[in-house]
Amino acid sequence: MNIFRILGDLSHLLAIIILLMKILKSKSCAGISGKSQILFALVFTTRYLDLFTTFISVYNTVMKVIFLICAYVTVYMIYVRFRKTFDSENDSFRLEFLLVPVTGLSFLENHSFTPLEILWTFSIYLESVAILPQLFMISKTGEAETITTHYLFFLGLYRALYIANWVWRYHTENFYDQIAVVSGVVQTIFYCDFFYLYVTK
Repeated sequence: MNIFRILGDLSHLLAIIILLMKILKSKSCAGISGKSQILFALVFTTRYLDLFTTFISVYNTVMKVIFLICAYVTVYMIYVRFRKTFDSENDSFRLEFLLVPVTGLSFLENHSFTPLEILWTFSIYLESVAILPQLFMISKTGEAETITTHYLFFLGLYRALYIANWVWRYHTENFYDQIAVVSGVVQTIFYCDFFYLYVTK
C-alpha cells in the first residue's frame, strides 16, 4: 500500500469526522444534504459486503467498519436525532435521477456478472455522483457553512489522492481498474468548481 492510498483514506476519514463533529457540536444538520449521506451509506454498504467473504488486512477491515459505522451514524443524526434542524425543503435533489442510471450501468458494465461484483460496481458508480445532492443544495441556497466547505474540500482531496494512487499503482504494479479510475475522475471533476470557490473565498 502506497502513501497516496493512506493519505486518501485519512482525508476521507477526516472529512466524515469533520461532518460528524459539526453536527454534534452545533446540534444542527443545517446545510447538510441528508440525501447525499443516504447515498454514501448505500455506497459503503454495497461496496463492503466482502467483509463477510474476504479478509485482506486488519487495516482494510478496520477502515471499512469505521466508514460503515460513520455513514449510518450520520444518517441517524440527520433524520432522527436532529431532524428538526434538517432543511428538507432545500435538499430536493431527486435521487432516482442518480440511482436508475447507476443501477443500469452497473449491470451493463462490470468486471464479472456476479451479485457481489455488480454491487461493488454499483458502489463505485454511485460514489462518483453521491455528492451531487449536496452540491445542488449549496447552489440552491447560495451559501455553505465554513465547516461544510471543509468537509467537501477533504472529500475532494480524497478523490484527488486516489487518482495519484492509481497512477502510482499503474507504474509500480502495472495495475489498472478502468471502472474505478473513470468513476474517480468523473467524481473529481464535480469537485473542481467547488475547489475553485474554496481556494478563492
